[in-house]
Amino acid sequence: MFIVGMLSWWYGRGWLDQVLFFREKMAKTLDYFSIDLLLKTLFAPYRQIGAGRVQGSLGVKWRAFVDRLISRLIGSIVRMILVLIGVVWLIIQAIVGALLVVLWALVPLTPIIGLLLYISGWVPAVWN
Repeated sequence: MFIVGMLSWWYGRGWLDQVLFFREKMAKTLDYFSIDLLLKTLFAPYRQIGAGRVQGSLGVKWRAFVDRLISRLIGSIVRMILVLIGVVWLIIQAIVGALLVVLWALVPLTPIIGLLLYISGWVPAVWN
């Protein structure tokens, strides 16, 4: 009875908990990198406080324009690097998470596989 209860939990609620944990971890990673916000503000000025209108001569206005342009360029480069790092990390996390969810189903089978290997006489190559 204990084994049946354990297996029903393992392949029922336990497996569901693993999937929910994986989904929560992906949501935390999405929130940490804020990829959607980074893409929305891709060309916004980077850490520039005074990016408003400038009064003065043509030279002053030109300098302000170039300052804003450089700030936007730096901001877009930094944001694109963060987006790429976030996407790569999400892909790695998705692969590892999917692999762990699949391996969760195989863990209860390891004693049976070990017993079958023992009966067949298989020995790991490093022990020969």
